[in-house]
Amino acid sequence: MILGSVSLLDCFVFLLFLAPQILLQVGIRRTAIWLLGALPSLVSAVLILPFQLLHDRYLTPYELRSPFVQRATVFQDVVIRCVRYAFAHMPAFLGRVFFSKHVALPFLRFRMLRHGIYTSPVRWVEIERPGFKGIWVTSNHRERPDIIVYYCHGGGFSMGSTYFYLEFLLAWVSLLEQSGYRAPALLALEYTLVPDATYPTQLEETLAGYEYVLSMARDSSTICMGGDSAGATLILSLLLHTADHHEMRHRRPGLAVLISPWTSIISPRNKNTRSDYLDSNSLERYGSQYIGNKLAPNDPTVSPGHCKDVSRWRNASPKMGWLFLFGSEEVLAPETRDLCNLLERSGVVVEKDEEKGGIHAWPVASLYLGTTKAERLHGLRRIAQATRTRIH
Repeated sequence: MILGSVSLLDCFVFLLFLAPQILLQVGIRRTAIWLLGALPSLVSAVLILPFQLLHDRYLTPYELRSPFVQRATVFQDVVIRCVRYAFAHMPAFLGRVFFSKHVALPFLRFRMLRHGIYTSPVRWVEIERPGFKGIWVTSNHRERPDIIVYYCHGGGFSMGSTYFYLEFLLAWVSLLEQSGYRAPALLALEYTLVPDATYPTQLEETLAGYEYVLSMARDSSTICMGGDSAGATLILSLLLHTADHHEMRHRRPGLAVLISPWTSIISPRNKNTRSDYLDSNSLERYGSQYIGNKLAPNDPTVSPGHCKDVSRWRNASPKMGWLFLFGSEEVLAPETRDLCNLLERSGVVVEKDEEKGGIHAWPVASLYLGTTKAERLHGLRRIAQATRTRIH
């Protein structure tokens, strides 16, 4: 199922779903306290953001504009500026509501109805098993899957849900079916967010989810692991775990697709850029909450980018290699490049799609913000093509 791009009507309806959920999930008192404290910065944003938009897009020579502004539409530019402000200034408890099931699912239903779709051709069901819960997506429930994607969503470990990503995941399964698979399936993990729990809870849930995927797969080689941002961190940690346990090495997946991975949780190289919406201070705060007080921030089990052992990465690598998709303007780009280079030195297959001028998790965001179908599906089609080439 592939819907059209997000419209202004969609944005308005999303806010209609969001507003009551903030009051229900956060509470009137807590919301009011935050609003009072944040009022100066909100007023400042309302006054400054339009001026910055005007200055950066129309008063600055093209060659001096940020790489993202050079390529973005006005709508994309406005959305990313708002997201940048929210990521830097709004607390995670508000972000949780933004990404929550109670907002994202009715919004998806509305978008489906707006496109004349009453029942999705790609089905999804909630599943809950010992140690994990998630969403199982399939286009053909009558046959055993010939390809399974195991996906972990992003959100800085502090926010996000599988339902916020559901439209993206449904489109992914649809493209896999179009590429020639008879019964593609996908498991999206719903892991515990911080501060409700810290590491290693999330990794344990990721391991439990992978055991379920293995039980559903014909062979581990027919599994494609995927994740974006913090979700990609969990995938990397899971793969390093397999390298450390000999009995799991033969159960490695066929492929890993990582979108804008957060390879090193805390790193001086995670610096703000002119284009990206991520904020390095917020990243460090969320990352510190995830790590907790038990581990050093450079422990490879929690922060995979700190593993520099080539042989360990060779043992951790999927059987058919890796695919990385990230933007050149990302806060996390330097650490991602380092990991790609390290993996290449280990002798495994590494495909690296670094989009010039790209920002964090754009293959996900562009599905909603892209202006043409080609732009919106560019990242997903690249993923489906790589999957079909490597997993037959």
